[in-house]
Amino acid sequence: MPTFVRYQSAVPNRRGRFPGIFALANGLGTAGLLSVEDAVWLRAANDRANATYVDPVTVVADCYDHTKNPGARAWFKASAVDLLRQAEVYLGLLDRHRIGWVELRTSAPGRITYEDNVQVVAVPPVYPDHWPFSGRCGES
Repeated sequence: MPTFVRYQSAVPNRRGRFPGIFALANGLGTAGLLSVEDAVWLRAANDRANATYVDPVTVVADCYDHTKNPGARAWFKASAVDLLRQAEVYLGLLDRHRIGWVELRTSAPGRITYEDNVQVVAVPPVYPDHWPFSGRCGES
């Protein structure tokens, strides 16, 4: 069974969402919080990623649609070693700027709306619709 990895903000944004690491890094740039060196690196890293990997919305335009696919988020395939290595450099940028992030791993990211050889976009399971147990299991 494949494993999927997601790096996201450790805390929700003002809309209650947990942005992924690329949104966080680009947010630092948009806010003017990067050094010239980091801004140049980020632009080049984003350009490399855009040239190397498919943007899911160019294939499935509504894969992130808020109505049709609420809460859809991107996950890396754990087998996408080169992509995960690139992500580590973005994580270093976030660390330098003291932006908290967490790593999530799962074999069940939810209902998949897009998939290629390195990533999926999936709508996460929603409690209580997808809670796998009956009764009070897991409550304390």
